Amino acid sequence: MNYSEKLTPSILSVKPSGIRRFFDIVNEMDHVISLSVGEPDFQTPWHVRQAGISSLEQGKTWYTPNRGFRELCQEITKFYQRKYNLTYSPTEECVVTVGGSEAIDVAIRCMASRGDEVLIPQPSFVCYEPLTVMAGATPVIIETRAEDAFRLKPEQLEEKITERTKLLILPYPNNPTGGIMERADLEAIAAVVKKHDLMVLSDEIYSELTYEGKQHVSIASIDGMHERTVVINGFSKSYAMTGWRLGYALAPKEIAEMLVKLHQFCIMSAPTTAQYAAIEALRNGDSDIEEMRNEYDMRRRFVVGSLNKMGLTCFKPEGAFYCFPCIKSTGLSSEEFCTRLLQSKHVALVPGSAFGESGEGYVRLSYSYSIKHLTRAMELIRDFLKELQDESNG
Repeated sequence: MNYSEKLTPSILSVKPSGIRRFFDIVNEMDHVISLSVGEPDFQTPWHVRQAGISSLEQGKTWYTPNRGFRELCQEITKFYQRKYNLTYSPTEECVVTVGGSEAIDVAIRCMASRGDEVLIPQPSFVCYEPLTVMAGATPVIIETRAEDAFRLKPEQLEEKITERTKLLILPYPNNPTGGIMERADLEAIAAVVKKHDLMVLSDEIYSELTYEGKQHVSIASIDGMHERTVVINGFSKSYAMTGWRLGYALAPKEIAEMLVKLHQFCIMSAPTTAQYAAIEALRNGDSDIEEMRNEYDMRRRFVVGSLNKMGLTCFKPEGAFYCFPCIKSTGLSSEEFCTRLLQSKHVALVPGSAFGESGEGYVRLSYSYSIKHLTRAMELIRDFLKELQDESNG
């Protein structure tokens, strides 16, 4: 049977994730030092796990409301009020999802369809472009630059807008670059968005992981942007809860109702046990975030310093837990660099090209690993670069 004739063309056209492809290769090899997956090496804090365990012991294993437990929505909206000075109704403007990924998917599908264009700054996380294609819309890529600290510039945005433009995806703090957008940057972007009457999907999953005194600012807090922004966040990165699969969307009532409609038919409700754990995380987890952020900051400074010393120019990330060093000096493509490093030294990074064409010439490494793990990886990368240099010298 020719299944290509039976399957949906938009799904067939999407390439598998470049991150997961390297992850799968790593799983088939022994003794690999992997810096390839953006997953905290911390365990979910004990008091958060305990809340989940307690809910199971009490037999609380039923479906939750489609939107999520009201108690959880209340804690989410309180969190955004005290952290980012944003007010949302817990009963009408909050939707709990299966990870931030589902929230991104349903938001794109609710706001963009055939004939619409979606603006996507790149390098950025791998899901935005394929989800746009699978929604039937057209992705339009905006290439951000290292010399701009990988921030989206208003003139870049302006030149990509057409009469078909419907939605801007704003992925900050950024994966893979670690770039952030400060209030002045967002105000300039907001002016363009309002001028052209666009909607914004603001992926803020790394909002709690910013460094050097920088505080995350949500574009929804900029004047006139609350009504045209869907905020996406979750628990995976800030609370080391990747496996719990819990995220959320905050949006104006009219949009949130559509998010719930799509969510209830494709998912029904997010995991019950995870929701009880998340309530505890929001109520009593601020110190856990601070402890993990301080550790990430120490690792960040170590890795950036190490990479620059060995000749791999590295933009100093201001958010998330990734470094995005430039490998153009080696003469290798990002794919070749990562493949040869993996084969030669058993160190796994992700090619920058996995995050869009503008990521070519860079590689992503995550510093969400122990300092011992990172130290050994830096030693092996240094050895690999020396071998490349010896090779080129004949």
